Amino acid sequence: MNELVEGFGWIADPAHWSGPDGIWTRLGQHVQLSVASLVVAPLIAIPVGLAVGHTRRGRFVAVQIANLGRAIPSLAIVSVMYLVFVSAWPELAFGFAPTFVALTLLAIPPILVNTYVGIQQVDLDAVEAARGMGMRGSQVLWRLETPLAMPLIMTGMRLAAVTVVATATLSALIGGGTLGRYIVDGYAQQDTPKLVAGAILVAALAVLTELVFAVFVRVTTPRTSSRVEPPSAAHPPNEVEPARS
Repeated sequence: MNELVEGFGWIADPAHWSGPDGIWTRLGQHVQLSVASLVVAPLIAIPVGLAVGHTRRGRFVAVQIANLGRAIPSLAIVSVMYLVFVSAWPELAFGFAPTFVALTLLAIPPILVNTYVGIQQVDLDAVEAARGMGMRGSQVLWRLETPLAMPLIMTGMRLAAVTVVATATLSALIGGGTLGRYIVDGYAQQDTPKLVAGAILVAALAVLTELVFAVFVRVTTPRTSSRVEPPSAAHPPNEVEPARS
């Protein structure tokens, strides 16, 4: 308990908020790294998930990617990316680049799976009715399937965001900044208040991210979806469960 109080005391000290190692600087590095990954990952995962869900093709590959992404620990992915960059681009091996790639890879599975499952679980009768009304395949995808799948897609985005924010802490282990710097340095220097302060700041940012995305999901979810049951547990055999909170 005393350590927790000391951690909050460390954060409350104005001297710890400015300068190259200040909280504002580390927070900015953490947010920059997280946002960059969360911009790139959906650009890859959502189009693939839409295509797989709409065409019902490539499901095996999507399932394997999702399972692989869930099975590999975050630290292992960051370590592998670090080793890849050390071998191929040593000048970029410390800090942003390897962690950015690792976080992007971690964010793809929940977004991909939820997009794919959300599209696939749209009522086939509704799809057939849309086709019977003369809608082409692209119109069915954008006007019917995507809006109905949006709640599950946004849930995948929210889970990916929280995972990325928490994992960005590992950037400090390979020479990067972020709020994880306080945890790594605090441990190395046996500075418990600094270590605890880093943990508190990372946890607070993760909770804030969760709240922001929860509001965003509620605002962006089409009203029609509130009258439609979200994709349920009625998954096809040998498929993956969508990521849920």
